[in-house]
Amino acid sequence: MNLSYRAEDGVRLGSLLWELGPGWRTISSAMLGGGIGPRSWILNAQVVAGYSRMDPVDHLTALGPGGSGVGMMTAASVDRVETAADGDATAWATVGLRVPTWAAAPPDAVDPELAPIRVGTINIVVVAPVAMTDAALVNTVMTVTEAKSQALAETGFPCTGTASDAVCVAVRSSGPEELFGGPRSDWGSRMARAVHTAVRTGAEKWRHRNGK
Repeated sequence: MNLSYRAEDGVRLGSLLWELGPGWRTISSAMLGGGIGPRSWILNAQVVAGYSRMDPVDHLTALGPGGSGVGMMTAASVDRVETAADGDATAWATVGLRVPTWAAAPPDAVDPELAPIRVGTINIVVVAPVAMTDAALVNTVMTVTEAKSQALAETGFPCTGTASDAVCVAVRSSGPEELFGGPRSDWGSRMARAVHTAVRTGAEKWRHRNGK
């Protein structure tokens, strides 16, 4: 994972880039490279608060190294990324909690400052050197999300996340395939513990910085 900086609209913004190379595939909720498929890189790009460009996919593509990759955005400072590992599963999380959000909010609930997108986002990247079936990959997204919400609950945030969170799980594209990715499977449990540690650390530090 490499950290770099660029200037946009007079603001210094960071980007995290994982150059996986060939032999990997990902499952992701990201705008660029989302879904399941072979990908050679993952980008987590910081953007200005209140980001309003109407071409986010083109923007992310231009920031990437070329070829097929995954691109996510956040207004959180990506140089504050938290990393944790469990076994050979590694997780990275950038944590922004300016607008904590319940997933199952009432239909008339109004989140303050939600209109400008990317005001606060939790982006999670997980890498594991193992192949998985499509179903197991879907299961890992559930596991990662549950681990994130557990970490937020344990740190006292009244939310399941934010409205713009994104996740990307990268696994090998060949080899014996794992059939399960749940929290009690071999690899799902490792991912869960790594994500839980990274998100909890990030949430605790965010609270300390912002006095909340």
